[in-house]
Amino acid sequence: MKVTIVGAGNVGATCADVISYRGIASEVVLLDIKEGFAEGKALDIMQCATNTGFNTKVSGVTNDYSKTAGSDVVVITSGIPRKPGMTREELIGINAGIVKTVAENVLKHSPNTIIVVVSNPMDTMTYLALKATGVPKNRIIGMGGALDSSRFRTYLSLALDKPANDISAMVIGGHGDTTMIPLTRLASYNGIPVTEFLSEEVLQKVAADTMVGGATLTGLLGTSAWYAPGASVAYLVDSILNDQKKMIACSVFVEGEYGQNDICIGVPCIIGKNGVEEILDIKLNDHEKALFAKSADAVRGMNDALKSILV
Repeated sequence: MKVTIVGAGNVGATCADVISYRGIASEVVLLDIKEGFAEGKALDIMQCATNTGFNTKVSGVTNDYSKTAGSDVVVITSGIPRKPGMTREELIGINAGIVKTVAENVLKHSPNTIIVVVSNPMDTMTYLALKATGVPKNRIIGMGGALDSSRFRTYLSLALDKPANDISAMVIGGHGDTTMIPLTRLASYNGIPVTEFLSEEVLQKVAADTMVGGATLTGLLGTSAWYAPGASVAYLVDSILNDQKKMIACSVFVEGEYGQNDICIGVPCIIGKNGVEEILDIKLNDHEKALFAKSADAVRGMNDALKSILV
């Protein structure tokens, strides 16, 4: 199985490293526009093989899409990262042209690939990739919900003082500081609702911390995070390549699900060899439905900025 990662920056390189270390794919290609950058990252990762025991072939190329031919999955991380004080929405004008060009180029050499979009603002970039290429909707996936859910589980873990891997929790809605919806009502610790252990006040703080989880790290690091985003992409790619059919919150194109149409937004999906194999209908309460509708309106508003690009 072959995976191409376009953009060899922090997130792309971390994704390549995790995929290689865990043996998720037999081949990983890193591509970047900066001369020698992807080649250097790939060589650095390959030099870990004898110490960590992986056999994945990792190579890097400078803007040569022919080397990506036959990719089963293509991950798009291209674009500029957030800086302190910058919202994901402010990246639309800069990153839209980049994502559109990348998607078109990879499909020339891998017409049947599944595309995973990481570039921000992620819901809007996922919608752009879908509309600009005409690829079937099951093969265009935005990974934001996987990352947001991971952060949600981490904050719940800290509040409970219990292992994050024993916690089940999901974030739906837009991948934005004000649009994501941590489903506190449905979160559980080894099958027991977390509401049995945590007060409403604590749960609201956990939800608030989750929503600004990316901005918090940007403020601390001076740029976007990369370890958790890279690992979240690898987790999603693993479910695709190995047909694991995991339930993962992903930004996908909806046509009536959750009362929404013609947008890409985070909803619970079954992810397997065909990409998005099913969108699950979780019964939201009235409050959650209202939050989702508000989130969808915000995402739809950002999509309006793409009109000139999609003409």
